[in-house]
Parts: sequence; C-alpha cells; structure tokens
Amino acid sequence: MASVCGGSLALMDAGVPISAPVAGVAVGLISVPNTEKPYELMDYRILTDILGIEDYLGDMDFKMAGTKKGITAVQLDTKVPGLPLKVIMEALVQGSDGKNKILNIMAAAISKPREEKKDNWPISEKLEVPVHKLSHFFGFGGYNIKKLRNDTGVQLTNIENGVFSIFAPNAAAMAEAKEVIDKLLTQEKEPQLEFGAIYTAKIVEIREVGVMVTLYPNMKPALVHNSQLDQRKIHHPSALGLEEGQEIQVKFFGRDPASGSMRLSRRVLQSVPSQIVHNYHGSKNLSEAKKPDS
Repeated sequence: MASVCGGSLALMDAGVPISAPVAGVAVGLISVPNTEKPYELMDYRILTDILGIEDYLGDMDFKMAGTKKGITAVQLDTKVPGLPLKVIMEALVQGSDGKNKILNIMAAAISKPREEKKDNWPISEKLEVPVHKLSHFFGFGGYNIKKLRNDTGVQLTNIENGVFSIFAPNAAAMAEAKEVIDKLLTQEKEPQLEFGAIYTAKIVEIREVGVMVTLYPNMKPALVHNSQLDQRKIHHPSALGLEEGQEIQVKFFGRDPASGSMRLSRRVLQSVPSQIVHNYHGSKNLSEAKKPDS
C-alpha cells in the first residue's frame, strides 16, 4: 500500500487539487484452524501493515485505503475456507487505526495540495497560430518545430487547425520556447484588409502561373493567378505587358481557410469601374482622375 501513500503525496506536491490525502494499509492474519469445524478458528492474530513474508505465510491479505473520513477501497485475499464476521470487524478497526496513523505521518510532510508553483514542474499551455502564419511557423519540412524541440525539450501537439498544446518539462524550458515562438510569429502589424475592397498592388515577381504582388510594405508576396489577371484566357502574365515594379488594382476576397493565402483578383475589376482604391504603398491611386488645367 506504499504506492497509495506515495501517489497521494506526489499528487499534492504537484499541486493537483485532490479533496483529501489517501493512505493505504495491509492487514494480515495468522490463525489456528478448527479441524472439526473448518469455517471456525481456534485462535488467531491480526497483523497490521504486513510485509511480503507475512502475506506469504499468513492466511489473509486485507488491503484497505481511505481518508480520515472513511474507507475508499478494499481488497481481500484469503487462504482459509471462511472468516468469522468477528475477524473481519477487528481487521477493519485495526486497519483504520493504522491508516489514520499513516495519514498523520504524511501530513507532517505535506497536508494539502501545493498552491505555489515549483520551478521544476512540467507545464502545459495552449497556443493559437493564425492560419496564414502556419507555414512560416512550421518552416520548411517542419524545421522550426524540430529545432524548437531539440533546443528546449518542448513538445507541440496539434489540437485543431491553428491551435497547439505546448508541453514543457519545466518553467525555464517554457520561457525559452515562448521566446523562440514569439520571434517566429512577431512581425510588423498588418493593416486590416476589408473583404471586397479594392487595393493597389505592386508586382514584385513574374511567374509562369501569375504575378506575385504586395499590398503593403513588408508583406509576404501573394499570388494573383493567370485566371484572375484578365477576362481573356492567358498562359503567361507577359501577354498583358505586366512587369516587375508595376502597380495594378486588385480586389480582396479574404483568405483561403486551409492555406491562409490571400484571394486576389484583377479580372473582376475589368467589368465594373473601381470607386475606392486603398493604397498602402504611398504612390498615387490609379483610380484618381486627372484634373483639367485651369
């Protein structure tokens, strides 16, 4: 029953809010059987807190666990045909007395769950990562997560899309991991983009499948696919005379829920004239009409 006592002490030391400490004790029996009446005992002795050898040589192994208020679990093994009720009652009383004495000894070490945190406690917290930052957070082939685990010993478990559980062996490892994670996720505050709004986009790269554009400084380039560049079907942006550094107007349709990438379209603006254009690059809006000379 030492495992019951040790487990209760460990839980309280770890700060687990158990309702009361629990102790366990094993009660044994050495008896002289009645040869004429096998279900009766001629003489017996009840042993409290028995050892393995007493269990082996004895006639009963009666395990009992509980709190100061009562008994929470019992287990009984016997080697005799039967036990008189008197023996059971005496074993319960003697075991309860032993259990209470053990609880008093345990209380001298720790009497209730620890309230203050210890530096060597394992820590578990939740982390939410915006969907559009997941690829940067993981790194190529999960490099950032693997490096974080090797450097700090912290384990990250994906609970759901964008929500992770962080398990650290101690407070120091959690603090170190948080510092690394903050560096991975911290970047210049992004403007709040409005769904359906029109923005001035700057072409930073020409690709086979479309153009990479930015809507504001320090933005990670987003793709405007060939299918969203013009009403006509094209196979390469050069067919429209687009070049790096050129500014175009695009409409923002939110982000892809899976990848977090922006959904941008230039094609939808070719049939409906633009009214308000948001320009975060500081250059003159393409939609501003030129005023006639006076």
